[in-house]
Amino acid sequence: MLEFFFNPSSVAVVGATPKEGKVGRVILENFKNKFKGEIYPVNPHYQEILGLKAYASVQEIPGRVDLVVIATPARTVPGVLEDAGVKGVKGAIIISGGFRETGTQEGAMLEDEVKRVAAKHGIRVIGPNCIGVLDNWSGVDTFFLPEDKMKRPPKGYVSVISQSGAFASALLDWMAHHGYGLSKAISFGNKIDVDEVELLNYLVEDPTTNVIFLYLEGVREGRGRDFIDTARKVSRVKPVVVYKAGKTKRGGIAAASHTAALAGDYTLYTTVFKQSRLLEAVSFDEIMDLVKVLSTQPLMKGRRVYIVTDAGGVGVMLTDAIELNGLEVPETPADLKERLRSVLPPHCIVENPIDLTGDTDDQRFMTVLNELLPRNDVDAVVVVALPQVPGLRGELFEYLVTAKRYGKPMLVVLIGGGLTLEYKKFLEENGIPVFESPERLARALSALYTYSRIRMQGGVS
Repeated sequence: MLEFFFNPSSVAVVGATPKEGKVGRVILENFKNKFKGEIYPVNPHYQEILGLKAYASVQEIPGRVDLVVIATPARTVPGVLEDAGVKGVKGAIIISGGFRETGTQEGAMLEDEVKRVAAKHGIRVIGPNCIGVLDNWSGVDTFFLPEDKMKRPPKGYVSVISQSGAFASALLDWMAHHGYGLSKAISFGNKIDVDEVELLNYLVEDPTTNVIFLYLEGVREGRGRDFIDTARKVSRVKPVVVYKAGKTKRGGIAAASHTAALAGDYTLYTTVFKQSRLLEAVSFDEIMDLVKVLSTQPLMKGRRVYIVTDAGGVGVMLTDAIELNGLEVPETPADLKERLRSVLPPHCIVENPIDLTGDTDDQRFMTVLNELLPRNDVDAVVVVALPQVPGLRGELFEYLVTAKRYGKPMLVVLIGGGLTLEYKKFLEENGIPVFESPERLARALSALYTYSRIRMQGGVS
């Protein structure tokens, strides 16, 4: 169980300090601002820090300590862990760097000593060389980036596992800016103990996690089979989007000097991801495209996609992109054509993509969507609503939010400037993903279909 990393009743921050700009101060401030349990600053040079009584060591703390967060120089970490072990602490998040990732014999020996002391006392460890845990639901936040530098996303149901703390923090800042909700983020650095396998096992049971994103530099030697088995089990329950860093020879060397990771053969990893039913994102853009579609849209029952557009050219681009990504843009059935011809002006095109032309208005879109969304032969709908069209005044976008009741995936293409961004913000805040690029939309929708098959076929795609 890793619960004490995410829901401890008490936390000791070793290396806490009142000094502005220091890691130990930011972490203590984070806990003070959000955490409801007991907080114990530990620093022998102070009797009080930020209004809290400080202690010279973890052993001096009078109450129980579930979790210790260590932000002290690397050479002091084994001693702090020994102290925590005698106290009976269950878990340690080691923020400190300066271990095996330095590539030095001294760093490697120090890391081995940390592992030895932790094992001796049965302390579970996240890190070292990491930024630890941010849990939006419990208030645990060891990310030492101050909030005026890195915004925290709102509460949500996406959890992030990352070997890289810097990447995780940048991703979370981006998610906050775009309004994407976060449940948990875990940066595990050199992973001398807790690794991605255990974290996946934990998150699959977490009720506040619906989608998992995993940034991976390399799986530890000897953990390959465990990773495959766990990933396969988790992907049957929740979608897991994975990004593999260190794909090239030079990238692998960079990974080794970053978190002491064994990057391994990228081709092998790609095969493993497919066998494990993980959804691989190959770029930063694709990471969030997949996450926002998987976290907001219902499963697709089939591959049939209908496009409703006020821009014929974009409709054609979408048709190509969707079909090239393994989905189908079927011909409009005869009964639907007849129905659409009876309610649309004669110059509109009723073949899929259904082109309402540039003189459309909100009502024309809504009329067509009311015909499409209830049909059993429609598995997903993409709305292309370029807001430059004079007749579009926003009523369509309010309608799309209410149309979620049909339980069909609905994605939107919006391309343009300031007004476009206003509509995009409204739609995404209400759980409807918006794209500027037909190709990116198609890849994300294809991932939703792939995951839908995995779920509907019991994990066998």
